[in-house]
Amino acid sequence: MELMHAEKLRKEKQEFEKAAMDMGDFDQPEEILRGELARIIYKTSISKIKGAEFHVSILSIAKLFDFAKDLQKEIYDDLQTLHTDDPLTWDYVARQELEMTSNSEEQPTTKQASIQLGQREKRCCAVYEEAVKTLPTEAMWKCYINFCLERFSKKTSSLFLRGQRLERTMIAFKKAHELKLLSEVQYKQWINLLLPQDSREALEVAEAGTELFKDSVTRWQLRLQVLIDSKSPNIAMIFEEAFVHLKPQICLPLWILWTEWSEGAKSEEDTEAIFKKALLAATGASSATLKDKYLDWAYRSGGYKNSRAVFKSLQESRPFSVDFFRKMMQFEKEQESCKMTYLRDYYERASREFGSTDSDLWMDYIKEELNHPLGRAENCGQIYWQALKMLQGQSAEMFVAKHAMHQAGH
Repeated sequence: MELMHAEKLRKEKQEFEKAAMDMGDFDQPEEILRGELARIIYKTSISKIKGAEFHVSILSIAKLFDFAKDLQKEIYDDLQTLHTDDPLTWDYVARQELEMTSNSEEQPTTKQASIQLGQREKRCCAVYEEAVKTLPTEAMWKCYINFCLERFSKKTSSLFLRGQRLERTMIAFKKAHELKLLSEVQYKQWINLLLPQDSREALEVAEAGTELFKDSVTRWQLRLQVLIDSKSPNIAMIFEEAFVHLKPQICLPLWILWTEWSEGAKSEEDTEAIFKKALLAATGASSATLKDKYLDWAYRSGGYKNSRAVFKSLQESRPFSVDFFRKMMQFEKEQESCKMTYLRDYYERASREFGSTDSDLWMDYIKEELNHPLGRAENCGQIYWQALKMLQGQSAEMFVAKHAMHQAGH
């Protein structure tokens, strides 16, 4: 605000000078025009607000005003002096090497222009190299690698410049990996970058990630996805190896990946065996999710008869999700001879599991009895009172309101 005020005063002074008016009517100290008041506020602020982020935000504002060069330099120097242990400081300083010498469009059209831009990026990387030596942390390496990836993603017609950017990025990834300072996200970025270049090296990196972090489901998932993409013959063996190292409660993504891969690559018997193995190992919400997946797969691969067989084999094996029952209801309705006795059984089972909270389930049950050719309208009263008995609080109120609306024809 003070810089904006100073800029306004400077413009007023210029208008006075252009009009050759008496400057006695313009009584503003030169210090104010130079933004000295903003400097005082800045100094007071940094004594109370700590951190490089605040410094950078103030500097970005100061850079909007050409007359505040001295203040910009002071903030920039303070940033480097007071926050050498903050990755944001190094990240900002490194990027200045690019910005301070680049005022034109970054689309080199000649070899010389590409070389010059490459040299500027090289100077940025030199600052980052110093940064990761001074501050050898995962956060600092993240800043460095993100910069490399950003530059690599820039469009250029220069194969030389693109090759230079790729090489720098790969080197940064390798160094961080050797120091065990790569995050899970960065391993994924590295592998995605490697896959079009060298699938064998991508496999090696993925394997190295699981060797370093054997208890990380994300890294196993990444490794297995690379194996699947490369059509490795060892996929099943690596899945088994992963489950040895991982806690059962975090393995759901791997079970899903294994069944999805098997569906496309193996026989129905093999895929069903994996589902059964998964259900023996999974617990809680993971178990419910796998039951839903198993039922969907059974319908896709073997139709209604197969899905009903799977449903019957699991109908007493809690926990369930409400979708487990709703899926079976939908499969039943898709049949030419939709059996109301089966639908009624699905609704009864679902209401025993979810009838205390799911008012829609009860309403759908009532509508089914009313609309199905073999439904029994006389059952609706009993279902209504059963719902009121089971539903609690707001769920019961919602059910009563929905039922009244339905009876009124809405």
